Amino acid sequence: MIIAFCLYKYFPYGGLQRDFLRIAQTVASRGHKVIIFTQQWQGERPQGFEIVIVPVTARTNHGKNAQYHRWVAARLKQYAVDCVVGFNKMPGLDFYYAADVCYAEKVAREKGFLYKLTPRYRHYASFERATFERGARTQLLMLTATQISDFVKHYHTEKSRFHILPPGIYPDRKYSNQPAGSRDAFRKKNGIGEQQILLLQVGSDFRRKGVERSLRAIAALPENVRSQCLYYVVGQDKSARYENLARQLGIADQVVFFAGRDDVAELMSAADLLLHPAYQEAAGIVLLEGVVAGLPVIVSEVCGYAHHIKTAGCGVVIPEPFAQESLNLALFEAVTDAEKRQAWAEKARSYADTEDLYSLADKTADIILGSQHD
Repeated sequence: MIIAFCLYKYFPYGGLQRDFLRIAQTVASRGHKVIIFTQQWQGERPQGFEIVIVPVTARTNHGKNAQYHRWVAARLKQYAVDCVVGFNKMPGLDFYYAADVCYAEKVAREKGFLYKLTPRYRHYASFERATFERGARTQLLMLTATQISDFVKHYHTEKSRFHILPPGIYPDRKYSNQPAGSRDAFRKKNGIGEQQILLLQVGSDFRRKGVERSLRAIAALPENVRSQCLYYVVGQDKSARYENLARQLGIADQVVFFAGRDDVAELMSAADLLLHPAYQEAAGIVLLEGVVAGLPVIVSEVCGYAHHIKTAGCGVVIPEPFAQESLNLALFEAVTDAEKRQAWAEKARSYADTEDLYSLADKTADIILGSQHD
């Protein structure tokens, strides 16, 4: 079969992008032709499928996305494919991989009436409606059950169209697959002392991931505790605003920003605690990457995968509505109690050994390819 995969932009360090690539590779490995349509592709181009760069010239993102959709729709009319799988919301999909929250619900909670008059709103609202409205043909691949209620609320989507997927962590991220001594080796190579506490945050879009919240929590620590902490932030985003905030808070010497890195597994082996106090997160694959690495996690309840942290008992889930004081206290208690962190780490490793946190790509491929035989 010929399967078209649609993604606006590919870069190697986003959670959605990594899921997309792994699913595409899994489908291709089963003997099917995969054609990828994207506006841009950053990084290495893997073998095994055709990558088509779609020309867009608009100045705004929503303008580019509308151009992209028109171009791809016209191309698909000329070259018949068996199935169209989208990783962004748009009309005409057979499957949509839902790594994002409900836009209609987000607008209802965060935006005023005037926002609904903008071309940006009209574009994103119409593309989401075409994907989720009652009677549409698109099958919906969901990461968490909590996502579903918002879409049903706004679009009365048929429950039968939703498919909940297991997580899809790469097995090479698991603690048991790391080289012996990797924690000490990384810390020694990067000048991190044995007594220092390495706090880690991983994820592009620093605003949405709550980097400001993390910085304020670190600054709120007593000086004698704070001086022992080092905070690494890894992600593809502009860091200047957050570096300025770190300076204003007096913690610039303890904060280091990195662009996307290929050694996140090593970083997690070396870290003592993963921070993820996000404002918005449909799932949060990095949370489970932390768990399988044996890393304790402090996360905001809004994240779709936060329930795994609670079930595993390997960290703290900050309840909604979010309060900065709750994060400050959770961080203080975590960094001052080594025994608690050790207990959390042991529970994380146990969860990694006993739960299905790895089969997303195979299950997604089963659903996509199985539908072609119905």
